[in-house]
Amino acid sequence: MSDETFDVAIIGYGPTGVTAANLLGAMGHRVLVVEREADIYSRARAISTDEEVLRIWQTTGLVDRLKEDMLPERTTAFVDADQRILGSVYPESKGHGHPPQSFIYQPALEQVLRDGVDRYPNVDIRLQHDSLKVRDTGGVVELLLHDIRQDALVHASARYVIACDGGSSPTRGSLGIGFDGTTYEDRWVVIDTKMKKEWPNHDFLRFHCDPARPAVDCPTPLGHHRWEFPILPGEDEAALVSDEGVWRLLAGHGITPDNVDILRAVVYSHHVRFASQWRRGRIFLAGDAAHVMPPWIGQGMAAGVRDAANLCWKLDAVLRGQLDVAVLDSYETERKPHVREVTKRAVLVGRIITHRRTRTAKLRDLMLRLVNRSPRVMIGVQGRLWIPDANYADSWNGGRSHDAVGHKIPQPTVIDDHGMDRLLDDALPSGWVILHTGNAPTDAAWNATATVIRVAAAGAAPAEGAVVDRDGTLHAWFDSHGAATVVLRPDRFVYDATAESALMPCPLRPMGAVA
Repeated sequence: MSDETFDVAIIGYGPTGVTAANLLGAMGHRVLVVEREADIYSRARAISTDEEVLRIWQTTGLVDRLKEDMLPERTTAFVDADQRILGSVYPESKGHGHPPQSFIYQPALEQVLRDGVDRYPNVDIRLQHDSLKVRDTGGVVELLLHDIRQDALVHASARYVIACDGGSSPTRGSLGIGFDGTTYEDRWVVIDTKMKKEWPNHDFLRFHCDPARPAVDCPTPLGHHRWEFPILPGEDEAALVSDEGVWRLLAGHGITPDNVDILRAVVYSHHVRFASQWRRGRIFLAGDAAHVMPPWIGQGMAAGVRDAANLCWKLDAVLRGQLDVAVLDSYETERKPHVREVTKRAVLVGRIITHRRTRTAKLRDLMLRLVNRSPRVMIGVQGRLWIPDANYADSWNGGRSHDAVGHKIPQPTVIDDHGMDRLLDDALPSGWVILHTGNAPTDAAWNATATVIRVAAAGAAPAEGAVVDRDGTLHAWFDSHGAATVVLRPDRFVYDATAESALMPCPLRPMGAVA
């Protein structure tokens, strides 16, 4: 490899790494991607994603293509041992402009994202390269790689490293960073299938709350379907993943060789773990390298994509000299509490599904049926169990304690200055943006570094420097937070908000030397 120092090296090319490569590639940075495997992992792991993650992928310009291979807004049902519905979950939109929940087929999704990275000649992809060692010298990070194809050692260097190398992260291990938490005793057989003949409710995600053997079955796009079963005490793992064992498990749910072809069956353990540090100098952990959670609300992959979105704009600002390096400390400060809350909810949903004691299961079934009778109560319960709002309560900002700070602004369809209907993020320029509903701020520092855009009321004529709030969503959001002006970071979280025209001091410097 040449003596060039990359801006960022990404170790691991799964969903987190490939999202980071797209984001940093579009920002124009010189990026090195290091991936041990020769191709995309063929087994589907993640099975769903949410609207905020789709909004992140929207910034890469790939979301429409990604959505072609997704199943949006399918019913999620909790069913008893006799397949009767105990309760149903219908995720409510948080206003990000995409379906609240979409089922995915991960290998196809990763292929689209990798094809997206191919747009950027500034991103150097090194497949079949293993990262053996990283060493932060203070000015750069030196990487020792093993070129598996040539069986040769390769040296590289980068100003920053993002390690997205999975739950067993060699990078985290080599840095001596702890990975504290729990591995559950229960192990699960995961069966991926290709559908041949449909069956009733095949397009539902169903949590089978059967104390004898809980199970999950889930539709996935492109004609696939997944099943998950716990291994019960005394059972032989090898026997359960054999052809005979797999068909015996599926037969219990009425599935025969007429319905599906078996693609693969593997055994998984569920974990709840968090890295004790997500940053060591110029090296960052992201995705499963920083945190792992049970799969019950489909947020493992999503959490990693959120990590990439949070970290990449900050690295961009530091590399360009816009922000002091201290902003990078806010990556863990912002992301870790949200991941912990998501994980807590995933654990709780898992406990609801997997109760094994008959008496407790009967009480659970009764409670779910009662809750399901009242839509209002069900919505309230769902709000405490399902994916929490994107909100960085301990947000990096200038210090103002305003209700809107740390929230991500909703993304309705607006009318741009050319009179075209567009999702808000597509109508805004990249980078820092100031939105206002009244008088434009007059702060010279902000005006020199951020784009100022007026949010015009519904019915207004398109105009330069404005977006028209077509259905009033943005004005209602501004009013609900008592704001007339908000400063949006590049990831569209609110940095500052005020009912007056005065803003907090601008933290941005004119772009200078790379840090």
